[in-house]
Amino acid sequence: MTAMEGTQITGSTDIRPGDVARAAQVLLDAERSRTARGPITALWPDLDLTTAYTIQFEALRRRLDRGERLIGVKLGLTSRAKQRRMRIDYPSLAWLTDAMVLPAGAPLPRERLIHPRAEPEIVFVMGDRLAGPGVTAATALRAVSSVHGGIEIIDSRYRDFKFTMQDAVADNSSSGLFVLGPLSVAPERLDLAHEACLLEVDGQVEDAATGAAVQGHPAEALALAANLLGARGLAIEPGWLVLTGGMTDAVHVTPGARVAAHFTTLGTVTLAGG
Repeated sequence: MTAMEGTQITGSTDIRPGDVARAAQVLLDAERSRTARGPITALWPDLDLTTAYTIQFEALRRRLDRGERLIGVKLGLTSRAKQRRMRIDYPSLAWLTDAMVLPAGAPLPRERLIHPRAEPEIVFVMGDRLAGPGVTAATALRAVSSVHGGIEIIDSRYRDFKFTMQDAVADNSSSGLFVLGPLSVAPERLDLAHEACLLEVDGQVEDAATGAAVQGHPAEALALAANLLGARGLAIEPGWLVLTGGMTDAVHVTPGARVAAHFTTLGTVTLAGG
């Protein structure tokens, strides 16, 4: 992985157009202090997606410098409904580190989050390296070692979850925390397009979907991730986790709420009330 260039600005109080390093640090500071802020594009109106991904990568570099370990990638905006809402027709890609992992059944650490929302995910554990371009869903699935159910807790650094696609990409696609379910299933044993899930909060079913909500099939999302990385000279590495995107809408999680995702084959994943 090669470092991306950014302009180092010291002593400024906020972001100016072109200040990649400053933008990355401002977002990391908002995460650390649990302080929601306005979108970057309010100060940098012509921010494009390429530069937004450069900000995201710079933030990853700083996470690794402070001791976090890169463990995979996640896709955002993979459902057609979310894409329509954002007025886009493509997903986003972001990074996962070991600091984002929660044990199954653990309470949600609200002290680390601003305004968390939960969404169920189909998660791949990679057995082989997967490098684009030209990766298909079938090729991608052959590189998967095992499949898990999961819950991702997204947590935007932007006030009221209001942002553009460029803002979201710079903010690592609203990364927060995630938990994997206890079941590990070989991909050939699953009908992933029809794998169903009910998302439940405090015993109340909030939403339901199948794997088809994720780009038509979760393997399509995996292939898309490999091809997006391939365009940047990167690949999905063996042992990495890939969160393929929310199957349902993200549901706001109040303090003390118990969240459960009930999958047809992949079992139940829970976050305890705390």
